Amino acid sequence: MAIHPLWEQYPKIYKDLIETKKIMEKSVKIRNKEITKALRLFFDAGGKLLRPAYFLLFAQCGEVESPKKMYRLAASLEILHVATLVHDDIIDDSPMRRSLPSIQSEYGQDVAVYTGDFLFTVYFHLLATSTKNLRTIEMNAHSMKRILVGELDQMNLRYNTDITMKQYFQHIKGKTAQLFEFACYEGAYFGGLSKRMQLMAKRTGYNIGMAFQIMDDILDYQSTEESMKKPVFEDMKNGYYTLPLILAMEGHEEEFAILLNKRDQLTAEDLNQAQYLIQKYQGIEKAESIAERFTERALSGIAKLPDSEQKNILYQVTETLLKRQN
Repeated sequence: MAIHPLWEQYPKIYKDLIETKKIMEKSVKIRNKEITKALRLFFDAGGKLLRPAYFLLFAQCGEVESPKKMYRLAASLEILHVATLVHDDIIDDSPMRRSLPSIQSEYGQDVAVYTGDFLFTVYFHLLATSTKNLRTIEMNAHSMKRILVGELDQMNLRYNTDITMKQYFQHIKGKTAQLFEFACYEGAYFGGLSKRMQLMAKRTGYNIGMAFQIMDDILDYQSTEESMKKPVFEDMKNGYYTLPLILAMEGHEEEFAILLNKRDQLTAEDLNQAQYLIQKYQGIEKAESIAERFTERALSGIAKLPDSEQKNILYQVTETLLKRQN
């Protein structure tokens, strides 16, 4: 069973992620063998399992009474994440995900919609069979709502050449940071950490998620499809203007207007010109500086945890995320 190499140097969390992945694979087994196979291939195609890993690590900073329930909750978080990816690919008409054909490109949009919906039901089933705690269920429902609202916010900002940094932060908070925030918070809550530590975990997850998404957006302008395992320049082609572009445009709107006013008619030459302008006006460097600030805040939060193996892993992995190349 494939687990991302990131976790190979941490035997305990590596084993925990294997148990989590077993539950994920078992949970998506349905009569439609093609979809079951596609989802299992997707699970094995290089995902880092960051959200369940953060949940597990924060939970184990406290006292875990039921490892079985812990693994099921961890699996539910990754299933929710995958559901949003399946729906993202439909909206973006993306042909690839993790070096594989996306569900929608392989089986059509109708099947992809139902696959994403099916994964949401798997998420709720894993949650319902893991806890009878109404507080946990309420937290999950609230988190899912904020994730979906973040997706709607992103759609509302599509092709908006006047997008502000504040609007960008608002939509990536829902799109990405919310699930990181919740994974860390739910882990601390499940592990019985103090309320102060739970709130620290929540803030830390938020900062991790913000830095992670900003770095992902930076890499979209720096990487190849082979290294990213998904199409590059995809956001700009689909009218989603991210932080490197937003920062580069400040004071230079006219130079970008010719490109962005083409909306969905951008050519490869247009995209290369946009990349040149982003580099010229230091959009990437400015975005990296902001990502680093979010990461430093996250590391500062982790440093407040009681000394443990889990704390050390959290610190090392979080630091690594800022330096990732793909």
